[in-house]
This record gives sequence, structure tokens and C-alpha cells, in this order.
Amino acid sequence: MNEPIPVTRAVGHGTAKLMPDVDRERAWLLTVDGAPQSYVDLDEPAHLEFEYVRRLGHVLDTLAEPGRPLDALHLGGGALTLPRYLAATRPGSRQDVVEFDRELLDLVAEQLPLPEGADVTPHAADARAWLEAAPDASADVLVADVFGGSRVPAHLTSVAYAREAARVLRADGVYLGNLADAAPFAFLRSQLATLGTVFEELVLIAEPGVLRGRRFGNAVLAAAHRPLDIAALARRTAADAFPARVEHGAALRDFTGGAQPVRDADAVPSPEPPDGAFGIG
Repeated sequence: MNEPIPVTRAVGHGTAKLMPDVDRERAWLLTVDGAPQSYVDLDEPAHLEFEYVRRLGHVLDTLAEPGRPLDALHLGGGALTLPRYLAATRPGSRQDVVEFDRELLDLVAEQLPLPEGADVTPHAADARAWLEAAPDASADVLVADVFGGSRVPAHLTSVAYAREAARVLRADGVYLGNLADAAPFAFLRSQLATLGTVFEELVLIAEPGVLRGRRFGNAVLAAAHRPLDIAALARRTAADAFPARVEHGAALRDFTGGAQPVRDADAVPSPEPPDGAFGIG
């Protein structure tokens, strides 16, 4: 009699739907204009359903000793999946979430409330504008998962943006980005070149099929001024239901090739996904 029912609402940038998962009692899938955006299990906030989100979670797990709180900045909100994850796995973490769509934030707050005690502060704002106003050295980790529709906005792809991200991060902080591309990877290579102008260490995590050019898909990019735990990341990603490869060092430099860093004047959004690339049902 208390079976959850789907919720559909017009938000600032399309039509959002919250659909219950029939296999998990209080789990929900958020879509916007049919494209999956987030998956949240209110009873198990440490459950990460989407594979690329699991890979982001693996990096977050290896940034510091288990349970140590982190100061996190999330660009892109969705249903606040990763903020919930950090609050559950690293209690006491202070988190800011920047989401351009205020109506979407309101829907999530109403239908999928945050756990009591989670120190997560949502902000309705443009990601780059908020980043440019953020204090120096104020975050341990910055997670960028921003899509305008199904594309990363152009103003979040340039060297100037990367420099702002590095400024906001502490000396041992880590930048995490979710990108999407397909062979010949012009966008992904340009992002590696762009972040490489600011950060000494780069790591790319993606499914082998994506890296071999067989299909369009997500790639997680991590950047830092310090070495990351490649061995731990490789073990964790290899154990996933859909194993991923962890590329770094000389192999990643070879992959980047002669790609050039992106200036603001030349920035373009990430490529449009082919029909059905991220659809459901």
C-alpha cells in the first residue's frame, strides 16, 4: 500500500523524473529529459550504482586514510550521490555542492532529503562563477560532474578554469572530472593536455572498450600535485562488475599525443553523445 510512485516535474533545464527501483526499497533513479543523472539509495548512501560514479568513489576512498573527513567541492549536483557517499564513508566531511538548476535542487531536497548530520551545503549557481569566487586552498578534493544537457559546458574545459580549480585546492588536493568521449578522443586528449598545464600528476580511468574506441563512454580523470595510489585504484577498478583500466605516466602521455591545451577563446563543449549512449529502457 505504501509502494513509492514516480515523480515528474519541470525543472530549470528540462523535465526531471524520479523513478523508484523495484529491487531496492528506498532507491531512486533521477533522469532529466530521459538521460540518467543520478542514482540514490536513501537506506544505503554508500551504494554507487553507476559505474563511472563507482570509479569516482574509488578515487575518493584512496585520497586519505579510511574515515578521515575531507573538505569537498562538487561542481554539478544531480541527486547528491557523491556528497551522500562521502558523508557516509568519511563522517564529518564539509561539502559544498554547486548546481545551476535551482528547481532541480529543490526537487531533490524535497523528495530525497540528505541524512541527518550530513554537512552538505547546496548552492544554486554557475559552476565556474562560484569556483572563481571560492577561497584559495579551501578544498581537499574538487569533483566536476557538470553536464549542460548531455555535454560538458565549454567554459569548464579551459586552462583558465583548470587554474581556478588548482587555486581552490590545497597543496595535496585532488581534482576529479567526469568526461565523455569516443575515438579519436579529440576532446578527452585536449582535457588531458589542459589539466597537464596545471597539475603534475594525471590519471585516467575508463573501460577498455571505450579506450579502444569501440563505443562512446565515460572517463574519469584525476589530477593532482602529488602521486596517487595507482596500485589501489587498479585493484578496485579491476574488481568492479565492469572492470576499468587505470592509465598514467608514459602510457597516458602517449595517449594524449600532440593535443593542445584549450584556451577560453577556443573552448567548445564535449561531443554530443550518439543516440542511446546514456539512455535507459
